[in-house]
Amino acid sequence: MRRHFERALLWAALAFALDQVTKWLILDVVMVPPRLIEIAPFLNLRLGFNYGVSFGLFRDTLEAWPELLAAFKLIVAIGLLFWAARCDDGRERVGLGLIAGGALGNALDRWRQGAVTDFIDLHYQGWHWPTFNGADIAISAGVGLMLLAALPSAQPAPKPRT
Repeated sequence: MRRHFERALLWAALAFALDQVTKWLILDVVMVPPRLIEIAPFLNLRLGFNYGVSFGLFRDTLEAWPELLAAFKLIVAIGLLFWAARCDDGRERVGLGLIAGGALGNALDRWRQGAVTDFIDLHYQGWHWPTFNGADIAISAGVGLMLLAALPSAQPAPKPRT
């Protein structure tokens, strides 16, 4: 169980570190001054700050209490790591680690600056997906791995713990 926890923690630390490094680069190097940078016909770098939860929901309520949401994310991330410690499926364990790391990355932003730094702008023919960041990618990849782990497989089910 300890080895499972350490592996999930490693994935969480990797997701957290990559998220924070990319946000630092965007804030202190790339977006000085803030501007729109076209990378591809469907991808821009555009600095934004999310004061709400996913897609800016509850912005008005949470803008005054960013520490509350940051603390909640910290508690959830810790819970996810303990869940990962009990997982026998490696995909599930990695997924939980990625989700925890992404949640911690966004929680640190909220704690430090009151909002989450977003900068990846995907778009198509005038339609823009809400701007996001590396932590959001880690969370989405983690959810994808969790879904894959939940699919039925040809392998026998693991033996129950005693």
